[in-house]
Amino acid sequence: MASQRLTIVIKLGTSSIVDENTHEPILSILTLIVETAAKLHRDGHNVVLVSSGAVGVGLRRMDVEERPKYLPRIQALAAVGQCRLMSLWDGLFSHLRLPVAQILLTRNDIADRTQYINAQNTFAQLFDMGVIPIVNENDTLAVSEIKFGDNDTLSAITAAMVKANYLFLMTDVDCLYTANPRNNPDAQPIEVVTDISSLEADVSSAGSSLGTGGMSTKIVAAKLGTSAGVTTIITKSSKPGNVHEIVKYLQQAQQETLADPTTENNDHSSILHTPPPLHTRFIPSETPIQSRSFWLLHGLKPRGTIYIDHGAYSALQKKAGLLPAGVVGVEGHFGQQEAVRLVVVEKISPDSLNGEFLHHGQEPREVGRALVNYSSSEIIRIKGHRSTQIQSLLGYADSEYVALRENISFIRNDESPRH
Repeated sequence: MASQRLTIVIKLGTSSIVDENTHEPILSILTLIVETAAKLHRDGHNVVLVSSGAVGVGLRRMDVEERPKYLPRIQALAAVGQCRLMSLWDGLFSHLRLPVAQILLTRNDIADRTQYINAQNTFAQLFDMGVIPIVNENDTLAVSEIKFGDNDTLSAITAAMVKANYLFLMTDVDCLYTANPRNNPDAQPIEVVTDISSLEADVSSAGSSLGTGGMSTKIVAAKLGTSAGVTTIITKSSKPGNVHEIVKYLQQAQQETLADPTTENNDHSSILHTPPPLHTRFIPSETPIQSRSFWLLHGLKPRGTIYIDHGAYSALQKKAGLLPAGVVGVEGHFGQQEAVRLVVVEKISPDSLNGEFLHHGQEPREVGRALVNYSSSEIIRIKGHRSTQIQSLLGYADSEYVALRENISFIRNDESPRH
């Protein structure tokens, strides 16, 4: 049986590829990563690297000892380091005659739906051309408002964008443990996670002085990845060859399962004789959210909040759009076609101050995101009214809906937006 062509995203943190003390690139690890990517590519798979390290390499290039606090200086170091980092990757891949491409992203780059689709198309063309994309956050331009927060989140969004089969989050431990294995000899590895919401593991790893992530950010990334249908795997960054071995193991497991459907989905030990390297595998959702819904939830930064009543929430779940009659409050300042949070609250009296809600019964809870047809000031004027009154209240009526149903995406129990 021919092996399936897979799309594999490998996320590498700064501490994985840059020495924490000397800030020198760890060439031995970089070389192994390149060899692993080349093996996967020869096997017919698409490979994407999400590589941190620009600031770390910039520190070395400019002989700066510690990561500065001043944002413009960090961005300047990132600009210096990004050139060097891509030169390293390009040089190493060129030895194996593999072309690479640089893709730098900020949240603004995917906030526009057209740009998001353009990015997807670019990735698709690079795969067709046999190129390995190397993705990083554009630290030279990114400020807190448009940052992904860390490259774990960026890698999960990238994996969803390219409809990846596997997302590998490389870290300084083999896998998740029930406790910290460094000081608890009874710590047990967690090899498979089927329900990430009920995960009980030690996530105390806080990341290095160079990086921005830790184990907790990898759990967040795993939630994003699995919600989009991507099998997410944590494994040791100092052993990049594990990635190729794990992929081969999982492919063999899938073929064995197809040959013997009675085998349990996640237990292949009885049919496979050679266990894979230690890793934690997060099983993807059986009902992954679609590309547009994922973009609404995770590609856009909400500019405000719309509070709706339970009747409106029930109607939305039945595929109806959001009518002004179901809106009970507005918070923030936003324009047409900007993203907002949807929060369900108890019905409040009309003379309550805008944004101040009486917490009777159920607490307010965020249930989703929406792209709105009206600005915040317009929604304040039409909230609680029938759609037939929009014309008289505003002098015009662009839509009978505050938000169309196709522009609304709900948060599920196994995920939560990062912003």
